[in-house]
Amino acid sequence: MAVLDVRELMAQGDDPFAVIMAAVSQLGPTEPLDLIAPLDPIPLYTVLEARGYAHRTEGLGGGDYRVRFTPSQGVADD
Repeated sequence: MAVLDVRELMAQGDDPFAVIMAAVSQLGPTEPLDLIAPLDPIPLYTVLEARGYAHRTEGLGGGDYRVRFTPSQGVADD
């Protein structure tokens, strides 16, 4: 499983979209991505659903979120 924390990047005012998509492109066919962000990345859900990923969102407190994006055909749950 890959983990990508974009909180620092966003705190600097940078858009993490390209970094997130680069991380997704490096995933194996059944490998999930855990994204840690300072907001609920709702627009990203549609983008990654179109690429075959389901998501599960968890609030971490303090406004931070962990979203697990899992390939719809893969089984990766831990």
